[in-house]
Amino acid sequence: MKPLNNAEALSVIKESITQIIPDADFTLVRPDDKFRDVLELDSLDFLSLVELLSERTGARIDEEDYPELTTLSDSARFLVDRTAADRS
Repeated sequence: MKPLNNAEALSVIKESITQIIPDADFTLVRPDDKFRDVLELDSLDFLSLVELLSERTGARIDEEDYPELTTLSDSARFLVDRTAADRS
C-alpha cells in the first residue's frame, strides 16, 4: 500500500474499529481521547484492531508500538509515519 496521509490513516482506523465494534460512536471520541477507554475495547479487541491495521496498511506493528496507538490522532500519526518509513 502507498504511504498514507493523515485523513486516510484516520479513515482506516475508524473503519477497522467499526469492523470490531459495529456500533462504535465516534462522536464520543475526540482526537486526543484514549479511544480504547471511550469505546470500551478490551485487550482482544485491541489485538484484533492491530491485526486489521497491519493487514489493511501493510505496516508492521510490533508490541512495542502499542503505546503509539492510544488516541485517534496518535494512531493516525503512527500509521502515516510507519507507511512512509516502510516504503523508503
